[in-house]
Amino acid sequence: MSSPEFDQQIERYAEVIVRVGVNLQPGQRLYMRAPLAAAPLARAVARVAYQAGAPLVDVLWNDEQLALARLQHAPRDSFGEFAHWYVDSAMAAIERGDAFVSLVSDTPGLLAGQDQAAIAMMMQTAGRHSEPVGAQIQRNAVPWTVAGAANPGWADKVFPDAEADTRAALLWQAIFSACRINRPDPVAEWKSHIAELSARAAYMTGRRYSALRYRGPGTDLTVGLPAGHIWAGGGGNSLGGTPFVANLPTEEIFTLGHRERAAGVVRASRPLNLGGVLVEDFALTFKDGRVVEARAARGEEVLRRTLDADEGAARLGEVALVPTSSPIAASGLLFANTLYDENAASHLAVGRAYRFNLEGGTGMSEEEFGAAGGNFSTIHVDFMIGSAELEIDGLTTDGASEPVMRAGEWAFAV
Repeated sequence: MSSPEFDQQIERYAEVIVRVGVNLQPGQRLYMRAPLAAAPLARAVARVAYQAGAPLVDVLWNDEQLALARLQHAPRDSFGEFAHWYVDSAMAAIERGDAFVSLVSDTPGLLAGQDQAAIAMMMQTAGRHSEPVGAQIQRNAVPWTVAGAANPGWADKVFPDAEADTRAALLWQAIFSACRINRPDPVAEWKSHIAELSARAAYMTGRRYSALRYRGPGTDLTVGLPAGHIWAGGGGNSLGGTPFVANLPTEEIFTLGHRERAAGVVRASRPLNLGGVLVEDFALTFKDGRVVEARAARGEEVLRRTLDADEGAARLGEVALVPTSSPIAASGLLFANTLYDENAASHLAVGRAYRFNLEGGTGMSEEEFGAAGGNFSTIHVDFMIGSAELEIDGLTTDGASEPVMRAGEWAFAV
């Protein structure tokens, strides 16, 4: 699809990705992962990056249809194979100090009906071999951001009742709205939004809660927080000191949970697109920090196999708060894409914790980080639990309880 108005919006979106998302610096190379469906956006990002002074934009293309072809036709014992050159190229880019852009455009349910054991094996293999890259990204070694691009299959899932030839355009407009592209000055809007999220993160860090208590339909969960935990939100800083925004859009503030101190049951409020399979109507039960029971109406096998990926896969790595009045929640849309749905609802993540969410975490050894409560895993999977019926309390070290969210909204002002 193309029109003068759409082309202008794509350019504005690319400006936000380059100048806000990774905050590309003159002379800095850009390393970009992009699906073929996102080619128009990838080209716009490259144009803006070169205008910002990038000496080279290096694009690693991918195609979800190739994953489908592999699952349908590859030998059943071949799903432990991996293309190592991806990790080699990404690590070389990190060593150079390149900025990282990942464009995502997944079709929800594309792999439904395929061998779920093979899907889980592919995901586990990719996660295991990509762990060195993930470790560098999660410590903010370089500026990085993730942004979405519409594709027809995804649009069909989000707008099933619209005329078929309008769905992609509707999804693009929803993406532009979520990313503030239709505002008079998107870059300025983002700076203001980031400042507000940063203020809320600073407030929560200052409270020094020992745990959070979640209560809502099907949910009664207590998540311990490590001593010295840090709430982040909106923007972050790379190890080199460059401010950046990791997710476009973003409406969350987040920290890490203590890997051994989650107890109770939590019910997801939105489906989860897990490796091309929609996991729906699911609940997890935690004991001593670990998932001891996982139930789902659909996609349960791939959920269970994901939680069995490694020792840390069934433990919490992230705790994130999002008000139900966020623009994405207010749209009423189910994107079936974690980048968007996690910014419509408070969520948790099983798997790897971010080291920058702990005081001194980026300089700790693995043993020190684990002893402090940080979780290690080859995966990091966000799932949404927030709703207008969710209440969250902060528990202090002396046993007092303070409201953090009520009816899905902030219970404190900044």
